[in-house]
Amino acid sequence: MDVEQLHSAIELPEGSWWDWDVVAWDRDRFRLAAGYDLTYHHSLELVFTAPVFVSCPANFHDPRFRAPTSEELARITGRLGETPSVLVAFEADAGGSEPVSCLIAADRLDVVQETVLRYWREDVAPGQRFAPWVRPPGN
Repeated sequence: MDVEQLHSAIELPEGSWWDWDVVAWDRDRFRLAAGYDLTYHHSLELVFTAPVFVSCPANFHDPRFRAPTSEELARITGRLGETPSVLVAFEADAGGSEPVSCLIAADRLDVVQETVLRYWREDVAPGQRFAPWVRPPGN
């Protein structure tokens, strides 16, 4: 992909992606999860590999993804000393009176669509997995 494609607005698969939260963040990965109700599961993850800049709340609603502005790209490029491979921009409802602007820069972005359970259960169906914090009882 060229820089224009990587810095355009991302397109999500069809679905109800109203609730969002950060489900994992370490040096190698930054994961945002989405669904229509995050109480029991989520069905979409944006997985950013090698995140180098993250500015977004821990949980938010109804993001509007867009292409980063030239000012945002210049600011992040100046901060990093190089143009990031991936730069995702969006506005979201974080509970305040106005939407919050968010930016995430990383080496790679993968959109993963599968059911991720947020609680323990014995009968996990094929194509389902547990969220990173879910452990069997007694562990």
